[in-house]
Amino acid sequence: MLNSLKKAFGGSDDTRPSAGKKGDISREKSAEFYEKAKNYFPGGVNSPVRAFKSVYGTPLFIERGDGCFLWDADGNQFIDFCCSWGPLILGHNHPKIREKVTKTLAKGLSFGAPTALENELAELILKNNRYIEKIRFVSSGTEAVMSAIRLARGYTGRDKIIKFEGCYHGHSDALLVKAGSGLVTFGETSSAGVPKAFADETIVIPLNDKTALETAFANFKEQIAAVIIEGIPSNNGLLIQESAYIQSLRDITKANGSLLIFDEVITGFRLGFEGAAAHYDVQPDIITYGKIIGGGMPVGAYGASTELMRLISPDGGVYQAGTLSGNPVAMAAGIAQLTELRTSNFYKNLNTKTEEFADAIQRYAKAKNYRVNVLNVGSIFWFAFTDKAHIRAASDIDPASMEYYKTFHRELLNRGIYLGPSGYEVGFVSAAHSKIELEKAKRAIFESLDEVFRHKPAV
Repeated sequence: MLNSLKKAFGGSDDTRPSAGKKGDISREKSAEFYEKAKNYFPGGVNSPVRAFKSVYGTPLFIERGDGCFLWDADGNQFIDFCCSWGPLILGHNHPKIREKVTKTLAKGLSFGAPTALENELAELILKNNRYIEKIRFVSSGTEAVMSAIRLARGYTGRDKIIKFEGCYHGHSDALLVKAGSGLVTFGETSSAGVPKAFADETIVIPLNDKTALETAFANFKEQIAAVIIEGIPSNNGLLIQESAYIQSLRDITKANGSLLIFDEVITGFRLGFEGAAAHYDVQPDIITYGKIIGGGMPVGAYGASTELMRLISPDGGVYQAGTLSGNPVAMAAGIAQLTELRTSNFYKNLNTKTEEFADAIQRYAKAKNYRVNVLNVGSIFWFAFTDKAHIRAASDIDPASMEYYKTFHRELLNRGIYLGPSGYEVGFVSAAHSKIELEKAKRAIFESLDEVFRHKPAV
């Protein structure tokens, strides 16, 4: 969620309900909870983007979810396209996940020791994924990426990492950096508390720029341990990369003795069971996962070849550990969810209905001459308030366009549609979204776009 970093201390300070606007949903109880929460948590939240700084009104406090629906503390019902930021590919409260988790809970929550459930989930993943041979479970996507970086450095004996502007890889110090000035630059810290020395080991370059990539390798020859990229960048808009560019990353890393890391915390098991690696038909050296493999529970993982993974402790000298790694409840939820993903035509059906959903909205916008582009890959979509057909780099996004999303988000909430509270965030379709709900959502989106462009924001 890159915008939680880029905009956490910016954006609108107006977190009050949008008073006086006809049709605005009630947020009375959510507002009450939020006022209490501000006494306990920084900004009243436990993750920055939840504070609704980039949109109108008080954050919604969610009470329950079922299928494709959410209900907040005020009793408002929403068709949910946030899906807990991606993990809920089957929807909320799926009965098979609930049943598996309940049976596991009855046996205990955590042991700090191996369980057969770890074997079961690992086997399910590895037998159906050509791109990794061994895996290590951790507790979050951030931890998975941090561990992958350490493995790359341990394997190559090098220190520097190349990342891309517009890609988010969690909040570890080495990757909490942004681009400075110039084509190729050492990263500048994007958060207080990150030492400059840490940022100096991270080189930040633009996406979709082969010249910058080649220059970085020329300037830092034999110093680069790895290049890391989101499978498809999905934290700062949906920045779909061309296959030739992804292949160029594979080629240049191989030629220079560096590793290629795919951060598939979002795209893993979302585009297909083998994620972006299969989507692009490219073999990364290390892949990180999260979100979907936990079935709604906190989890992360990283995987690679047997050769690389034998460097991880206790087999090798690259240390990584975790008290709750392989937590049995998370493993159980992951087993239940990934088993469902292996059913016949699961991804074909999910991706097709997402494409049809996005295409219908795009046709409506085009017929109305609205300046909006609905980007889509797999079951991920994104509303870009621009007339650009292709957006491949962070610099392609006009920050002023976020004012359109701000209005759009409020109008959608008023019509029972829940999207992430930032225009930089993507949306997700789940298996629980039926044609009936998608039709209702389309009508609400059409009406909301009409409102947005009837009263264009001042930008």
